Amino acid sequence: MTDPTPLSSLSSALADVVTRTAPSIVAVHSHRTRATGFVWKPGLIVTADEALADEGEVQISLPDGSTAAATIAGRDHTTDVALLRTDARIAPVKLAATVPPLGSLSIVVATDRDAPSAALGMVSASGKSWRSLRGGDIDARIELDVRLRFGQQGGLALDASGEAFGMAVLGPRRVLVIPAATIERVAAQLEARGHIARGYLGLGLQPVRLDDGIGAMVMNVDQAGPAAAAGIRQGDVIVAVNDQKLSGVRALSRTLGPASVGAVVDVAVRRGGEPVSFKVTVGERPEA
Repeated sequence: MTDPTPLSSLSSALADVVTRTAPSIVAVHSHRTRATGFVWKPGLIVTADEALADEGEVQISLPDGSTAAATIAGRDHTTDVALLRTDARIAPVKLAATVPPLGSLSIVVATDRDAPSAALGMVSASGKSWRSLRGGDIDARIELDVRLRFGQQGGLALDASGEAFGMAVLGPRRVLVIPAATIERVAAQLEARGHIARGYLGLGLQPVRLDDGIGAMVMNVDQAGPAAAAGIRQGDVIVAVNDQKLSGVRALSRTLGPASVGAVVDVAVRRGGEPVSFKVTVGERPEA
């Protein structure tokens, strides 16, 4: 009997990785659209929000071929993470908070037309945290050189040793991975609250150029919001927050993440050219 070749050994190892992961992968059906999901905790399934319909019933197809009902526990459009609840008993997968190195192999284990599927590719980008086009904080930039169908979104991205490092989704021009750290953070909030808490000042702002920098002019004020309660008015120009000069309206919005809710911030404004300061308790953005 001849020894296995390196290629056959690699093939067997990859097949074993897929076989061990497939029992935690489900197909997700929602109003004429299909996606993939994986069991994050018993009774809780993570899937790609982008591939989940906005309305209608949700059903999952299990690895044994049976189906089960599911409900949406919460979803976050900004990070593309959605959480489903189900009574189906499926073994959860363990996520690894690692970021694979550039050039390493990756396998996406998903479903395609309700059948298990796998795709082999390479990590084509591996970098620092970034912000999505919808304003979500993603803990690492991971891109895969792999082809995926729309219904394979929500599949697990594995490294060559079988560690699940994130969820594969379709970006504008490439396959992205929502890393495990982001999934754990967002899914935990969705499980507890059903939504992601975001900071809220209750202001409509417009960037303006000042002689000594950039400001944000208050165009409108929510009279029931935190800024109005602190005394900020329409026409005020915000120039600094917590003694940090404002670099733009978008930069100010980025500071209003989940951790900002309840915090007291010092807001420096110019009113009629005169400096005024306010202490504002950041509120929670109302759900749309």
